[in-house]
Amino acid sequence: MRTLTFVVGTGRSGSTALSGIVNAHPDVLSLNELLSSVQSRGFPAGTLGGTEFWRLLADPNPLFERMIRSGVPMPEFVYPRRPGRFATDTTGIPALSLMVLPHLTDDPDGLFDELEKQVCGWPERTAAGHYEALFGLLCTRFGRGAVVERSGYSLERVPLLRQAFPQARFVHLFRDGPDCALSMSRHTGYRLIFLLRDILTQTGAARVEDLTEDQVRSLPPELSQLLAERFDSALVLDRDLPSAGFAELWSDIVVRGVARLGEVPAPLRTTLAYEDLLDEPREELTRLARFIGVEPLPRWLDAGAALLDGGRRGASRRLPPAELAALREHCAPGTRALAGDRR
Repeated sequence: MRTLTFVVGTGRSGSTALSGIVNAHPDVLSLNELLSSVQSRGFPAGTLGGTEFWRLLADPNPLFERMIRSGVPMPEFVYPRRPGRFATDTTGIPALSLMVLPHLTDDPDGLFDELEKQVCGWPERTAAGHYEALFGLLCTRFGRGAVVERSGYSLERVPLLRQAFPQARFVHLFRDGPDCALSMSRHTGYRLIFLLRDILTQTGAARVEDLTEDQVRSLPPELSQLLAERFDSALVLDRDLPSAGFAELWSDIVVRGVARLGEVPAPLRTTLAYEDLLDEPREELTRLARFIGVEPLPRWLDAGAALLDGGRRGASRRLPPAELAALREHCAPGTRALAGDRR
């Protein structure tokens, strides 16, 4: 029986490295950033045909395209580093091609075409039913038996995923709060998330997509310009953003995420601390493999341990004492939530 596992977390917690490790297991289909790629378009209500579902996967992600167009791509965007026939300034890069398909094959364009021919012919069903069929198709294509999807900034999606896939398993991957917040503060995507959250706070809108023209006009220019199809990269890269603000962001995500994970039946959820993975890689990877339903193969354990880099652990402790103290203070609610989750 094929298992489905979602690795969820705040991001900047070693999750990209974990995707590479999981992908190296011969029995696991590793879907890297699938949920991030399709975002809120991924689970429309009702039923849809194969062609409609394919458009969810193939239409470019508007925010990611704006980031590439504006010169602030995230390092997780694999396709532009090994470009094929798609490009932001011409065709647009299909959502599925940006991070998911290059993780699976050296010929993402070929796999894209292969999937399009099959998916467009599928009958009408729910989005969840289509995803299940996609997982099965890819498992058959690559000879895998278990599915693991891993996206950064994904804790808030747990209720949606539980509703769509009631039997899915969840791994909560997390990292020391101050280290994670510091990493967020230096990452293009999280700097933009920080600024977009500021926009929502100032306007009272629930989503950026819901902003009215009047709300956009009410914003300071340095924020409203971020909503244009192309913006000055300096608005994201050069702005002085307080690291304590990213600690608040981390803590907020963790507190709400732990509460949502608490609603998942205990046999279907587990936790994985990045620091534990560094300290005891074989033991933690063995536990992870058994949880997702595959064998902890010795060669895979050796390869996984070799892929881990502990060089960034404790980065926050190299900050000036006052800045580190502020990070710890603002991370405290999330740290307490994690401590309770592990008991």
